[in-house]
Amino acid sequence: MKLKALIIDDEYPARQELRYALSEFESIEIVGEAANAQEALTLIKALDYQVLFLDISMPGMNGLELGAAIQDLPKRPFIIFVTAFDEFAVSAFDVNAVDYILKPVEPKRLKKAIDKVLMLTREIMVDAAPAETMREERAPQESETKTIQPENLQFKIDRVPAEKQGKTILVGGSDIFYAFTEQDNVYIKTAADKLYTRFTLKELEARLNPQIFFRTHRCYLVNLHKVKEIVPFFNGTYNLIVEDKERSEVPVSRAQAKKLRKILGF
Repeated sequence: MKLKALIIDDEYPARQELRYALSEFESIEIVGEAANAQEALTLIKALDYQVLFLDISMPGMNGLELGAAIQDLPKRPFIIFVTAFDEFAVSAFDVNAVDYILKPVEPKRLKKAIDKVLMLTREIMVDAAPAETMREERAPQESETKTIQPENLQFKIDRVPAEKQGKTILVGGSDIFYAFTEQDNVYIKTAADKLYTRFTLKELEARLNPQIFFRTHRCYLVNLHKVKEIVPFFNGTYNLIVEDKERSEVPVSRAQAKKLRKILGF
C-alpha cells in the first residue's frame, strides 16, 4: 500500500530533509510540496492525498489553521505534524492529527507515525468493504484454525505455549501484556519479550480470562491490568499505553471504543 503524501513547510531545507527521510519508506509516495498553508489548501482540494506532513509555524495561515480548514473536506487526509515546537501538541489533536513529531526527525519516530496512518487506512478499507467480501476473506482464516481448538482440550489452564529461541515457553496469563497479529503471525508481548504463538487471536481470546483480556482491535488483544494510560486518538478511537519495557501503544478501534469506555467507566 502506497500513501500519497504532501509535505508542507515554509523552509526549503526542512522540506528537503523530510523528503530524504521519507524516501526510506516504500509505503510513502511524495507527490507534492507546499511552502505555505494557502498553497497546500489548493493542492489538497485538487488531489486526494492520504497524508500530510505539516509544519505548524508558517507565515499567514499556520498549520493548525490549515488542519481546521480541511476538516469538512469529503476526503480528509491524515495529518502528521512535524514541528520544532512542542507546546502545540494538545491543539494538534483538536484537528484530528494522527501524530506530532518534533524536529529534528528521528527515523524510528517517523516510522511509528507512518505505521499509525497505515493501520488507520487499512481499518477504513475494511469498514468500507462489502459484507460478502469480508465473509470471503475470513473464510480461509477460519479454516486455518482447525489445528488447535482450546475449547476441545480436556484441561484448561492459564498458560499459553509460545516459542523462544527454539524452545516452547508456557506463558502465564498474568505475564501477557497483549497479543497481536503481524504479517499473518500472532505474537505475545510480555514485559521484555515478543514471543511467537501458534494460536490465533480468536483462540487466545477464548483461552484467556475474559474479565481481564479485551479485544481492542481485530489485530490486538490486551490485558487491561497492564494498561497505564488511555490516550484519545483519531475520530473517536484510543491508544492504550501498556506498562511493558517499551511503553507500547495498543490501538482501540472505533467499534470497540464504546465497549472499553463502559468497562472502565469513563
